[in-house]
This record gives sequence, C-alpha cells and structure tokens, in this order.
Amino acid sequence: MIRELIFAATLLGFATSLAHAQSKPPLTVYTYGSFAGKYGPGKTVKERFEADCACELNWVTAEDAGSLVGRLRLEGQSTKADVVVGLDMNLAAEAKALGLFAPHDMDVKNLSLPIQWADDTFVPFDWGHLAFVYDSNKLANPPKSLKELVENPNGPKIVLQDPRTSAPGLGFMLWMRKIYGDQAGAAWTQLKPRVVTFTKGWSEAYGLFTKGEADMVMSYTTSPAYHVVAEKKNNFKAANFAEGHYLHVELAGMTRTTKQPELAKKFMAFILSDAFQSAMPEGNWMMPAKDPASGLPAAFNDLVKPAKTLLYTPEEVQQNRRTFTDEWLNATSR
Repeated sequence: MIRELIFAATLLGFATSLAHAQSKPPLTVYTYGSFAGKYGPGKTVKERFEADCACELNWVTAEDAGSLVGRLRLEGQSTKADVVVGLDMNLAAEAKALGLFAPHDMDVKNLSLPIQWADDTFVPFDWGHLAFVYDSNKLANPPKSLKELVENPNGPKIVLQDPRTSAPGLGFMLWMRKIYGDQAGAAWTQLKPRVVTFTKGWSEAYGLFTKGEADMVMSYTTSPAYHVVAEKKNNFKAANFAEGHYLHVELAGMTRTTKQPELAKKFMAFILSDAFQSAMPEGNWMMPAKDPASGLPAAFNDLVKPAKTLLYTPEEVQQNRRTFTDEWLNATSR
C-alpha cells in the first residue's frame, strides 16, 4: 500500500511539473548560430529573460544575417518567429520590405551608437566598426589605410567573407565601394591575388586566420578584446585605417504574425535593458547599443577608435547591392 502511495505521489508530482513546464508560453526567437552557440551570449540572454517572463525562450538559428532574411523570405506569413535578433543594418530595407515586421514602439533616442537612430521597425542591440585584425607578433607593420592594403602587391595575405552570405563580407564590399567608388572593380582585381579565400561566414574566416592561413582577417575593432579577456593575449590588434571604418549595426525586430505579441513586446524592451546590454561586450564581443550601468569592460578601453564612420543607408544598399555584388563577382571570379 505504501509503495503504491509513493508511486502515485511521484506520478502526480511528475505530471504537475510537466503541466507546469507546458503551461509556460513559448517565445520563438530567430538568430544566427554564433549568438546562440556555445561561446555566444544566447545562454545568458535566455536565462535572464526567463527569470522574469514566466515563459520559455526558444532559439532557432540560421548561419548569418543574410540567411535570416532568406529564411524569412521563404517562410513569409507562415514564419514561426516571434522576434528576430541579428539582422544586419545593411539588409534592414530588404528585411522591412518583406512586410513581416511590426513597429517596435520604443524610445530609441538615447543610444550609444556613433549615428542617430530613428527607425520605427528595428531596434539596434549592438554595433562595431569593421576592421582587419592581425597578429602583431607576425605582422610588425600593418597597412595604415585601405588603399595601402589594396594597392601594395607585396602586402599581407588576407581572408575575407562572401558578401552574398556574410554580414561582414557585405560590409567590406560596401567599404570598398565607399573608398573607390566606380573604380571598386579595379580595386578588387588588385586585391584578389592576396585573398586566400572568401568564406561563407565570419567564424570560418576567423578560424583560418587563427590557424595561420592568412596575415589578416576581416573582422571588427572589438575582436582583440576577446583575445585579451579569454586568452590573456595582447598581440592581436585591429589595423587603424586613415580613411575611416565601415559601421556594422545589428538589429532586432518583432513580427506581425507573432502569436505571443505581449511576450514579443516584452522581449523587445528587454533588448535595451541593462540585463541584455551588459551581456553584449564579453558575450557577442561587440559594442552595446546602450552602455551598461557598470560601463564597458577594461579590455574595451584600448580598442581602435576610427577617425571617421563610413556608412550607406539601408535604402542605398537595397538599391545598389546587386550591382555592387556583380562588380565584385566579375573582378574576383576571373
């Protein structure tokens, strides 16, 4: 009898806990792989949001920002996404044109970006300037400008990302166009012999660089902070280019089709909270969109501070991306 009572109590407890777990409303958030991956801030963000939301946050990942837009285009109105985290500002007009995103209704006036933000659809959650990272123990005299990098036939070997699939790859293509204008195709032709490869995404490119396959890699001014904090190494640097550096801003948006509108709005507000923003510097290794109350980590104090921020508007990117991409393809596929 006692055994049966214990069994019944155990079964009831299990059923109760299962029902409790199932009663928590789910929030489905699309993001890119490294954000929700082992070394990204996804775990911290999930734990901090769930501590207050009485919900279950579920990450669904794509490879990169471009892949996120592609997935949303394919899914259309049937998308399961409640919120999307990790869109690229360069693809913001293209993402908005899908007609899947709702206005965020948030105050975005006092952010810590190098530009003013006024978009009513997307909320920035972090940002960084693109830069070429190098190992100062191996490369004593890095290029001091983009033109020096491109035009020196004996310059360093570099690894880049494909602008069709990678956010930093697209950013660098736009950077080249900003500096060279209509001569960007000729500049790509000059640079091509020293490009080791164009990888699909950032992780693969950075991995090749750290394995010694290239002298420099397209990344961010914030990347050296990772090596300082995680590896206690000060030899990785970002080259400071005289013409300025292209800006990369990462965005989040909530969908019109969400079945959890209140939760989605709560998560959008959470993105600009201290709990989320404080996880960005040493989680995503980017600058937070809103400086945390505790300030930036010490490793961020010595980062390269570009003299000029270079940027196309999302609308300019949408209008010209195919032309710029064809120009890159024609120059690099010969």
